[in-house]
Amino acid sequence: MLPASDTATIHAAMRAAGDLFLPDFRRLPVPQTMDELQARLASIEARCLAALQEPLAAAFPSTPWLAADEFALSADPTNLPAEYWLCDAMDGAIQYVQQLPGWTINLVLMQQGEPAFAAIYDPLAQELFWAQAGAGAFVNETPLRPSTKQEPGTMVAVFEHTHGLDKDIRLRQQVGQSLEQLLGSYGVVRNYGPHGLQLAYVGAGRLDVFLQVGRDLENWLPGLLIAQEAGADLLTAKGHPWHWAADSLLVSAPGLGASFLQSQPAAQ
Repeated sequence: MLPASDTATIHAAMRAAGDLFLPDFRRLPVPQTMDELQARLASIEARCLAALQEPLAAAFPSTPWLAADEFALSADPTNLPAEYWLCDAMDGAIQYVQQLPGWTINLVLMQQGEPAFAAIYDPLAQELFWAQAGAGAFVNETPLRPSTKQEPGTMVAVFEHTHGLDKDIRLRQQVGQSLEQLLGSYGVVRNYGPHGLQLAYVGAGRLDVFLQVGRDLENWLPGLLIAQEAGADLLTAKGHPWHWAADSLLVSAPGLGASFLQSQPAAQ
């Protein structure tokens, strides 16, 4: 478990990195070409990563950094360092450049192939979601708990999908089927953008169910630890306990994910 001084250092670095982007939010023009979009996203990534690495270097001088795209190339945790930072510098960056809310700074400390500490900072809301393995989950200093709803009509479910659906017909069909299942089961179905923030919201009881078909591990990990430490259930879309190699994710308030799957024709 990290000492309180290291936790405070991470919190301060996350807040400082996120707040860097507030002055330009909705003041820069929305990119109109692919070249403009890619250049803006690359600039955001580099600026955010530098803002995080500098203050954390003193407390974690020997811990390497892995970018999300680097991590995505390795599906086997045994091929990775024993400890490393996994950083999706701005989750929801496309929403930032489009002048929309729902962009966050995400960071997770991996140890022995498992998330040990995770933080997700929402600068617009000034909310820092964080968790340490075995020590609970919090928003700022308030403990998180999932919802206790019992009526599906009152529940809010979210769905997510990976990139490349235009090239994978089978996956696109699976995503469409999962969305149809959610629409037939819950009162409200939405997509809020950043994977990690949606997962943290399940832990906070603001959302009840998160479902994604298709592998997106690098985007899931920060929010997964927060949701799990808050008490949410972590399953695959087939109802198995979630695991590193899973190609789907179903996170819910306790019991809701299993009930959802049991209600579907394929599960009967």
